[in-house]
Amino acid sequence: MKNLGQMLKQAQEVQGKIERMQEELAAAEIEGKAGGGMVSVTLNGKGHMLRLRIDPALCNPDEAEVLEDLLLAAHNDARTRAEDYAQEEMRKVTGGLNLPPGMKLPF
Repeated sequence: MKNLGQMLKQAQEVQGKIERMQEELAAAEIEGKAGGGMVSVTLNGKGHMLRLRIDPALCNPDEAEVLEDLLLAAHNDARTRAEDYAQEEMRKVTGGLNLPPGMKLPF
């Protein structure tokens, strides 16, 4: 019984750490860039877009397709960085506990 109580206490501690980590992820800002920095997208650690910056030189109607491609690339770069950041934070919380394949917390 003593071990069960200890396990429950540890589970509660981990849950508290995960909740704090979720708050930190929501506050984190991760930037992705494309086109040599002409387009940048800033996401929070949960993948929500916070900012979008476009160099005015790209605002040419004849270059709309290039701008669209750069927006996608910058967003994908930021999303990958946000996922990596979240995974690293989760590793810190779980103490390196190996999660089953495909289990990507907190997403």
